[in-house]
Amino acid sequence: MTTVFRLTLSLSALLMANTAYAEMNFNRIASFPTSANNTDAGAESSAEILDITADGMTVIYTDSPLGVIGLIDITEPNAPKPLGTIDMGGEPTSVTVVGQVAYVAVNTSPSYTAPSGKLVAIDVPSKTILASCDLGGQPDSTAHTVSGDRIMVAIENERDEDFGDGRVGQMPAGFMVEVLLNQGALNCDQLRKIDVSGLAAIAGDDPEPEFIDINALGETVLTMQENNELVILGADGAILNHFSAGSVDLVNIDIEDEKAALDFTSSQMGRLREPDGVQWIDNDHFAIANEGDMDGGSRGFTVFNKDGTLVYESNSAFEHAVVEVGHYPDRRSDAKGVEPEGMEVATFGNTPFMFLLAERGSVVGVYDMSAPAMPKLKQILPSGISPEGAISVPARNLFLTANELDLSGDGGVRAHVMVYEYQDAAAVYPHITSQGAEELIGWGAMSGLVADTEKDGILYAVNDSFYGFQPTIFTIDTTQYPARITKALPITREGRAAQKLDIEGITLDGKGGFWLASEGRSDRLIPHALYYVNAKGQIKAEIPFPDALASMETRYGAEGITLVGDTLWIAIQREWKDDPKDTVKLLAYNIETGEWGGVRYPLTVAKTGWMGLSEIVAHGDYMYLIERDNQIGDAAKVKMVTRVAMEQMVPAVLGGDLPLVTPEVVRDLLPDLRATGGYVVDKVEGLAITKTGKAFVITDNDGVDDSSGETLFFTFDGL
Repeated sequence: MTTVFRLTLSLSALLMANTAYAEMNFNRIASFPTSANNTDAGAESSAEILDITADGMTVIYTDSPLGVIGLIDITEPNAPKPLGTIDMGGEPTSVTVVGQVAYVAVNTSPSYTAPSGKLVAIDVPSKTILASCDLGGQPDSTAHTVSGDRIMVAIENERDEDFGDGRVGQMPAGFMVEVLLNQGALNCDQLRKIDVSGLAAIAGDDPEPEFIDINALGETVLTMQENNELVILGADGAILNHFSAGSVDLVNIDIEDEKAALDFTSSQMGRLREPDGVQWIDNDHFAIANEGDMDGGSRGFTVFNKDGTLVYESNSAFEHAVVEVGHYPDRRSDAKGVEPEGMEVATFGNTPFMFLLAERGSVVGVYDMSAPAMPKLKQILPSGISPEGAISVPARNLFLTANELDLSGDGGVRAHVMVYEYQDAAAVYPHITSQGAEELIGWGAMSGLVADTEKDGILYAVNDSFYGFQPTIFTIDTTQYPARITKALPITREGRAAQKLDIEGITLDGKGGFWLASEGRSDRLIPHALYYVNAKGQIKAEIPFPDALASMETRYGAEGITLVGDTLWIAIQREWKDDPKDTVKLLAYNIETGEWGGVRYPLTVAKTGWMGLSEIVAHGDYMYLIERDNQIGDAAKVKMVTRVAMEQMVPAVLGGDLPLVTPEVVRDLLPDLRATGGYVVDKVEGLAITKTGKAFVITDNDGVDDSSGETLFFTFDGL
């Protein structure tokens, strides 16, 4: 296989190179896998809550699965370095840092009915444990005052969700603990327990303190999630105010996991907020992230005055913004949707920003909070899977997230700490959005891609079987950035949404319609077939694979389709039973004669996992393909565009020896996939080439199911 690299810029890089910027934006610059800190890199680890030393150089994060805290050197923020871990003798649940000392809350509970925990002080530079205080219960979150004279600890004494229908109350009750610091040293003799029972209307005798924050006046705001209650404590620990977090009426949301179909036409009335994260915006206003846990979850955020006045309610707006960038987790529709959980508030320049973490959508909503009653959504940032905690470093123009989900056991993505910089630059993410469409368009799991031959800058994409009840052709306008999904055309059969499809390829018929390639699976009764669809999305013809071909199937079938004259060419992803090892078929189907044929394509030999094809596109004198491995992150080694001279694409009759073509590498896609500062995603699925030779590539986000939900969509010239 020869190599012909073309060193051209991606669309985002071109924009950043040629635009005069009028405003600052946050962009991700690095991702640190927690596995890099572990002696056993294959062990499950996590990053949940994080903080940073006063000089802004060392990040400390809690790692519950390993029972440690991890340390990261971000002296060079775009190149984080591992500093190892410290065993905590239990499950670390939170960390707050004063100067160079990290105070770690550790859960040591033997059971739900016998909760226990400790607060451990650690000198970060030397990794030395300085002191430890018994907290008398199971800690959740921590926060310290601006002056660093005391730490507040929320003792949750969480409920057993498998006991008593998972309801509160379940004794013992939670409470608050105040810990005084003497020049940074823990004063364990002066721990003060603060009773917060008897306040909430819901299980008031069993408060479950969840998250806390302290303002410049030394006042603490506390969420009691399952109790749906908010509590304000004075600097002296006295209860200044408390009130219910209340409820929200939600409209235009998806409330059913209806086997993967996005339907934002439902409502939920009186949905309890049940907040998790909380942050002061100023000394009078604070925001809450309404995750829900027991009953509630209003899928957004709320701003309150500390006197209990409701200042702002996001309703469905945040979730709709997540939908537009393709991060909506449909399989959480019957639960709590995007599930806002953590948050951070910090001032960069003169602007106070709120960073709202969507645990299930795996994004960060960045809001300008200059006017607490009128938050303005500025950006949606990509994060790792399940962002749990965040910290800001305004002095260095940095913001970081801790992303807890680790899929190491499935060969998937690892837990990460991600680093973002506040830059004089355009916002790089999202690459593609449905914002601005006439109606709310939900999308994801993009597979095939094709360019319109008449309308410059217009592409068409299809989703795969993740949305099995909602196969769709999307129209994409690439003349603006980010690219815009302007239309969603349902694929129908006899007036209903077509089923038993796994659309992985799309091409134009030259007459206003489309040819689609469906990847079959006999074990799921999905046939290997080609479909002709008219301009209205109606299936007008089905061409099944011939029996002799289909009988040789394996799980991995058609992954792309393109039209050359009267012949449809189809890329088969992996070798079937009748293929020599490390070769796959490029099938040819003549529309006029109905004859099938093919050639063989030699795959790069995979060192780990498997290798396969994801797309096929005819352009000029060549047939272009996407060849990739099925690896993710640092394990990914092959994601590339190759080409085969059209003169080699002479199909032979199936059943005999097929000619072996000779591909050459046109572009290594790994640099493009790393360009946004994240890890390399697995599924590079779609390729489209315009008549002028501009190529567009899109990735499949797996419907945000065990995925960060990121869809990368980029371009390069020269084909």
